[in-house]
Amino acid sequence: MSEFAPGPDRARPPGTVRISSYLLYAVAVVEVISLIVTLATLSSFRQALSDAYAGTELEGSADTAAVAVAVVVGIIALVIGIGLVVLGFLNLRGKNASRIVTWVVGGLFVLCCGLSAVGNAAGGAVNFESSGDVPDVQGKIDAAMPGWYDPVNVVLLVVPILCVLVALILLALPASNEWFKPRAANWEPPTPGYPVMPGTSYPTPPFPTQGGEPPLPPAPTAEPPETPAPPR
Repeated sequence: MSEFAPGPDRARPPGTVRISSYLLYAVAVVEVISLIVTLATLSSFRQALSDAYAGTELEGSADTAAVAVAVVVGIIALVIGIGLVVLGFLNLRGKNASRIVTWVVGGLFVLCCGLSAVGNAAGGAVNFESSGDVPDVQGKIDAAMPGWYDPVNVVLLVVPILCVLVALILLALPASNEWFKPRAANWEPPTPGYPVMPGTSYPTPPFPTQGGEPPLPPAPTAEPPETPAPPR
């Protein structure tokens, strides 16, 4: 049975694979920072929702539900980032299956984050005016959040998308394909000049020698005694 090795040079993956894995590592770091920012502004976010829905039927429940959703989304993004780190490590080991999983997970990540970015951009471009019993939720949130929150949030949303997208492209380049391509280990015939072990095709190893002495010759095979001729 043929044995398969990952790529022509297992110890040194090409630059495309290395950069791709480093970008996946960077995504995990960004997701950790994003979760820290979410937790740091959680109290302000909750207070803004509480003020916006004060005196309505959703008072006391809307803010709790929104905070729970924000925390869950942050944790899910962090878990995905950790999964990308694992995939990046396996990609450096030459595992073609991990490259395929990286394309699937990374594609879903780019799609979900891209839709979220488009939704945030569209929501920020449209100004909703509160009227009657409809509270001005976005206005309360903008007033409660610190001034650095919006630009930092945009960076933390766009950078992972670009990193994962570039990482997926690098894994599809010819140099990466050659690295992940399995190759069969060529079988070498026995070295001429050495005796062959009985019942196998493998040569017997030479006896160890000292002082540069040549290896001992193989032991001669005993020949059967000759049968004497019958007397005449």
